Amino acid sequence: MNPAELKYWVAFRMAPTIGRARFEVLLKAFSSMERAWHASPGALRAAGLDARAVGAITALKAKVDPDQEIARLEHLGIRTLTWEDPDYPVLLKQIYDLPPLLFIKGQLLPEDERSIAVVGTRRVTAYGREAAAYLTRDLAQRGVTIISGLARGVDAIAHRTALEAGGRTIAVLGHGLDHLYPPEHKALAEHIARQGALVSEYPLGVRPDAQNFPRRNRIMSGMSLGTLVIEAPEGSGAIWTVRHALEQDREVFCVPGSIFSPASLATNLLIQQGAKLVMSYKDVLEELNLADVAEKQLSLPIAALVEPADDAEAAILAHLAYEPTHIDDVSRISGLPMPAVSGTLALLELKGLVRQVGNMRYVRLRETVAPYGGTP
Repeated sequence: MNPAELKYWVAFRMAPTIGRARFEVLLKAFSSMERAWHASPGALRAAGLDARAVGAITALKAKVDPDQEIARLEHLGIRTLTWEDPDYPVLLKQIYDLPPLLFIKGQLLPEDERSIAVVGTRRVTAYGREAAAYLTRDLAQRGVTIISGLARGVDAIAHRTALEAGGRTIAVLGHGLDHLYPPEHKALAEHIARQGALVSEYPLGVRPDAQNFPRRNRIMSGMSLGTLVIEAPEGSGAIWTVRHALEQDREVFCVPGSIFSPASLATNLLIQQGAKLVMSYKDVLEELNLADVAEKQLSLPIAALVEPADDAEAAILAHLAYEPTHIDDVSRISGLPMPAVSGTLALLELKGLVRQVGNMRYVRLRETVAPYGGTP
């Protein structure tokens, strides 16, 4: 878009009351936001704006300099896309309540159309952490862009895993890009901007506010082919993303959890109501008809299956799963003495086959191949 016109889009977006509907009214009446900016209060009323909106625009023009706002964005390295720009995300353009502008730090690419929103609870369990990392890694390695909200818990795990897998990830924020929430994710946000993008519909100066986050979730689902819910207790904010996805006619995927786990209450209920149950990345790709394309788009080679080095490794791996098992139970079930179990687990962790998730509990990370003629 012409920079001379763009600055007025940015300036109008500085008014909280000027959203999608009023942008449409202004464009229809004046054909450009520059003409709308210079229109008189009488002309704004004649265009169909109510007294409140006209008052907000009049006050806005008295305190906002469009040239200064563009300069601030350029200084921070933030790009702005309007819904009239050809680079505006194709999937997002299909939703009803699309944002008039997107503020972007980083880069959006055409391949980001092949994307999945990954959401879930901030108070993620050990099972949820492993499920989020397991599924996100496999999807990212197959060229699927991971979209989430930079929140604590599942969001942060999804972003970090996608980055570690060499894939792309996009964080959709509920505030201006000159602020960051939560603050401890500063380094993660910087990495995302280098290997994907930070995206917000909110202009500079908008601070984190609880009421903004449910609305930003419509952008996460709107930019995605589907939404994957890892863990969600009753009342979880992830349910807002699911609602938006359903309204946008996008797929909803859920990881099943224990019937005794409060963290999986909403996900299990969503599966009962028709959400696609997910056990591996294949369930997502097949539902979206992306399986053949994704396997050809591997950004990194998939880790090869590893053969256990000896009987002790095979015995321990045979009794570990993706849910945490305490080292005492590993020793008891495998029949191996504690020193052997401890030493073998340390070696398996170095090989990337197991991980300690706290309090001497271990989970299995990936499959192994059986020695020829035997079973692990």
